[in-house]
Amino acid sequence: MAHENVILGIDIGCSTTKIAAYSDVGALIATLRVVASDRLTSLYGAIGNLLSSHDIPLSSVKQMVLTGVGATYIEGDIYGIPTTRVSEFDAIGIGGLALSDKESALVVSMGTGTAFVRATKDRIEHIGGSGVGGGTLLGLAWHLFHETDYEDLAKLADSGTLENIDLVVSDICKDCETPLPSHVTASNFGRLGTDATKEDLSLGIINMVFQTIGMLSAFALRNDDIKDVVLIGALASLPHGRQILDAIEEISDVRFFVPDEAPFGTAIGAALPYTKA
Repeated sequence: MAHENVILGIDIGCSTTKIAAYSDVGALIATLRVVASDRLTSLYGAIGNLLSSHDIPLSSVKQMVLTGVGATYIEGDIYGIPTTRVSEFDAIGIGGLALSDKESALVVSMGTGTAFVRATKDRIEHIGGSGVGGGTLLGLAWHLFHETDYEDLAKLADSGTLENIDLVVSDICKDCETPLPSHVTASNFGRLGTDATKEDLSLGIINMVFQTIGMLSAFALRNDDIKDVVLIGALASLPHGRQILDAIEEISDVRFFVPDEAPFGTAIGAALPYTKA
């Protein structure tokens, strides 16, 4: 199928580039994620790979829209094609709302760190962030057992046991009254001992990162009429995350949503305003 008037939304992160290709009428053509040692290699590799894989000639690209922390390192137009740079926080908010089909939400971008963006159709506001994110997960995994891939960590975590890592409420409060269920985490890594396996550690790290981001989301909306949280970014799609978020829903009044194209939410949010959709 021939594609004309293509818009490329490109999210240039610390270690990865995510790219989303749209037709000018707002139809998603393709997405791609590339990991490379430097931003330029990642950027040009992502563009070339996506265009080649989907038989899109460079002449069909009418607009490139850059966002993310790496966008400021790219000067001028790319390949002579009009190239625009947009706020990462705006792209996060627009992408999160578009992917979730919601009119308002707290959009949480789970990248190397984590950004919290309150988004409505009328206003997008960055309300804060956390240094806990994908970089935390991969940094600890590398230090503990030399793993640096999300999928490999998820496979290890499948065989892990949290009881070998975390303390729960019932471990530290046997008979006292508490509004929290007895199985709620009281201390991440509070039970860690020498007998913990790398499978246990993998699950423990994933659990800690998702619990931290999930609870920060709940706190951010505590006095807000918005109660929907949309998670985007590569980390959002980890399979163990859903169960952890479900547990947070039980003790809070927020609801978490992970869209199908969550890893590409920011790239999608960059491209969409330049389409006719």
